[in-house]
Order: sequence, then structure tokens, then C-alpha cells
Amino acid sequence: MLSPWRKKHGALRGGETAQPKIQVGVVGVGYLGWFHAQKYAALQKANLAAVVDIDGRRADEIGKKLGVAAFTDHRRLFGQVQCVSVAVPTYAHYEVTRDLLSNGIDVLVEKPIAASTAEGKELVQLARENQRILQVGHLERFNPAIRALDGILREPRFIECHRLSPFLERGTDVDVVLDLMIHDIDVIASLVRSPVDRVEAIGVPVLTDKPDIANARITFSNGCIANVTSSRVSLKRERKIRFFQPDAYISIDYDQKRAQVYYKPEKGGRWQDIRGKTIEMKEGDALTEEIASFLEAVDTRGRPVVSGEEGLRALEIAAMISQRL
Repeated sequence: MLSPWRKKHGALRGGETAQPKIQVGVVGVGYLGWFHAQKYAALQKANLAAVVDIDGRRADEIGKKLGVAAFTDHRRLFGQVQCVSVAVPTYAHYEVTRDLLSNGIDVLVEKPIAASTAEGKELVQLARENQRILQVGHLERFNPAIRALDGILREPRFIECHRLSPFLERGTDVDVVLDLMIHDIDVIASLVRSPVDRVEAIGVPVLTDKPDIANARITFSNGCIANVTSSRVSLKRERKIRFFQPDAYISIDYDQKRAQVYYKPEKGGRWQDIRGKTIEMKEGDALTEEIASFLEAVDTRGRPVVSGEEGLRALEIAAMISQRL
């Protein structure tokens, strides 16, 4: 059976020789890191060489399940792997990623890139100096709903986002802005491509000592305004984003993988002439796409889809919002 990577990029033709596999490690194999490890193990382009977790029992458990080495210190990977996924708590992103980049290892670090903009800037600079690939795990960039609208989404003037979730213990080491809202901040920043002029924000702690629900109004220099709401204390899950641009209104439901597009009538037309269509997305695996994209960047030395610079920009906007809470 062909792997997901080979299905997408084509099987070997007669006479071709298989390319050497990319040696990979995963640091932090809790909830999300476990999925990273599984994806690497399933991709033909990669060879999962080792997993790392400061919880030795967890590291051994995952190592045995996947048949790979298990360590409690990320420095054991030096000289053993070409690239690594970092899925440790946010406060440790900087230290682990710094050590790996400084020792010649490419890194896919989960969002946010770091706990502070100063740390994020240093990681971007380290990647540049060491000529390493640094990708940030902003998963929504690989969501089929966003990717299917390439060429339709352009010059949005107003954006409305709602990202709501029931409470989970996971992610509460940071406020809801860095936990949830940053996903939408990254998507918006990648589409608007304009400096931020002003940020207004309000947030409330509910079940933790940090804001668990927040709303931000971001005004960009080009006039676009984004109104973004995130909550991790809601009764139901919701992932929706709406774009208003000169020629169309676009509504995306991430969870349903569905987009609705309504086009403005031609000049002189009536409002009854509004044309609408629904775009249903095929089921996709955003994490597999993200990891395959990272491996491609490692292999070709090309710019990743979500570079360190883009991850830093999302963090800078998120920090502006958090400061105003």
C-alpha cells in the first residue's frame, strides 16, 4: 500500500531508486506530539528515529508503540536526526528550538513560535544564521476550507472570526489568545499583508487565572478591520470565519469543511441578482499535509508554508492583544 506522501507525489517508476529517508525526531510526545510521531512513522519520506519527553515513562511508552528510541533529553538527538517536531509546552519552545537550530537541525515548532516576541525574534535570527528550516505549526493554513479558496479570497475589508471550545486542561499554560486566537490571527495576517495600526481588546478569566474568553478588534494600515472572538469555556465547539471584500462575501466553517461564497451583482445589477455557491471540501488531514510540507522544505531547502517570520508576526499581533487585555 502506498503511503499518503507517495499517493500524493507519485510511486517510483521502473528503474528509479528510492531516495534516502529523512531522519526525524519528535520532542514532546504528549497529546499533540503523539500525533506528530504517528504521522512521521506513516510517511514514506521520513524515518522516525527517536521520540523525546521529560516524562521517561511516556517517552518509553511511545517509543515502544512505534518501535523507535526514546530519550528524556532533546540533546540526545544532536547528530542523530535532520529535523524535529517540537511539541512541548509553550514556555519551553525557545530553549528546545534554540538548541536544535544551533546544532544544525531543522525544526517544526508548534504554535506559538515562542512565549515572547523577544524569544521568537531570536529563533528566527538563529534559523537564518545557521541556514536552518524553521516552520511554525499554524495548522489552519493547511485546512482544506482555506486552501480551496485560493484565488477567491483577496483584499478583504472586514473579517469576523469565532473560535469557541469547551474547556480542556490542555493549553492553559497560556491565555486564550496564544492558545486559540492565534490560529485566526495567523490566517488573517497571511491574507491581509498590511501592518497593524491599532488593536482594541477585552478578555475575562473564567476557569483559570488567565483570560479564557477574549475579543479583539484589529485595524490594519490598509483599512481592513478584523473582529476576532475566542473562548475556551463555551458549551459547544465552533470554528467559523467570514470575509467581506469588494466583490464578495465568503463564509467558512472549518469544522464542516464548507465555504459559501456570494458574489456582488455586476454594475447596474439588483441585489436579487446576487449569485451564491457552496464549496464542499474533500476530507483532508491537515496535520499530515503540514508535516509533509515541512519534510518537503527540509528536502528542497525551500521556504516553508508558515515560516518563522510569519509565526513571529502572528505572535507579535497576539502579544499586542494580550497586552490590552
